[in-house]
Amino acid sequence: MITREMQEEREYKTLSSWATKAAETRGRIDQESPCEMRTAFQRDRDRIIHSKALKRLMHKTQVFLSPEGDHFTTRLTHTLAVAQVARSIARGLGLNEDLTEAIALGHDLGHTPFGHNGEQFLDERHENGFKHNVQSLRVVDILESRREGRGLNLTAEVRDGIVNHTGDTLPFTPEGKIVRFSDRIAYINHDIDDALRAGVITEEMLPRDCIEGLGHNHRSRINTLVLDAIHSSEEKQDICLSEEGQYYLDKLRNFMFENVYKSKVVKQDSEMEKVRHLIFSLYDYFLDHPEAMPQEHVEMLYLYGSEEVVKDYIAGMTDRYAISTYKNIFVPNRWK
Repeated sequence: MITREMQEEREYKTLSSWATKAAETRGRIDQESPCEMRTAFQRDRDRIIHSKALKRLMHKTQVFLSPEGDHFTTRLTHTLAVAQVARSIARGLGLNEDLTEAIALGHDLGHTPFGHNGEQFLDERHENGFKHNVQSLRVVDILESRREGRGLNLTAEVRDGIVNHTGDTLPFTPEGKIVRFSDRIAYINHDIDDALRAGVITEEMLPRDCIEGLGHNHRSRINTLVLDAIHSSEEKQDICLSEEGQYYLDKLRNFMFENVYKSKVVKQDSEMEKVRHLIFSLYDYFLDHPEAMPQEHVEMLYLYGSEEVVKDYIAGMTDRYAISTYKNIFVPNRWK
């Protein structure tokens, strides 16, 4: 059997000098005995894969609300795309793939139903505000449960990468920085595909210099950006893109915000108001009736207070569960 110690030793022999080594982890919040076979980062990845929060991402919106079609990106397929891009970059640089994958799989666990619009409305309604990256950390630290107690008890490196995959603070590991770049590379490209499929944009509308520079299809653009990240980061021993690659990526992102993310075709005012009303109504209802939440949330009320637990409950909902819960509370049942 290949033991944990053998794998840790292999990391020192095969990974780059600036890679994060599992044997040098800063540790967990609660000390625990190491696994006989898996490194600390492999163990974290497995815990996230088996979490309930990851499963729920299958039914959470990425961009398009309730799309009619089986091939639109969900929050789960986005997460898998980020993990794939991130592992490719980490492998090309000789960095720690296990750590990179664990961060990528966990980075969006705290996302709300209805995508960033759900996040925006929950941020408006919750007194202390709401950020999905902060909630993702709360999911792995508190809301997911194990036999040993609450939280997945992940390593400091994975927790840091999750909470700092967006925002002003950079992760302290190169693997965490890879996930920050990979998140943007993945979502811009798969959202372009979804917008084309939905007829919101056309190929002719895409910035011509970006398409000429990065590629005429999803596969080519991803490959170009991954190779660009590897070559640029290897030279500086820090995660980055070339000036040209960063320019094209930023320009595509700006194009998507102008033509898709803020588009009235995608974000119809009437639909956004429905989402806002649903989020606010559920929040207010459970704030007034906290005992109506599932028992696992009721049990946390004395520890964290009603507003925090209600926020946790709503943020953890899938799109369809949020709609079903709203209907059960506010829509009269048919007389039988």
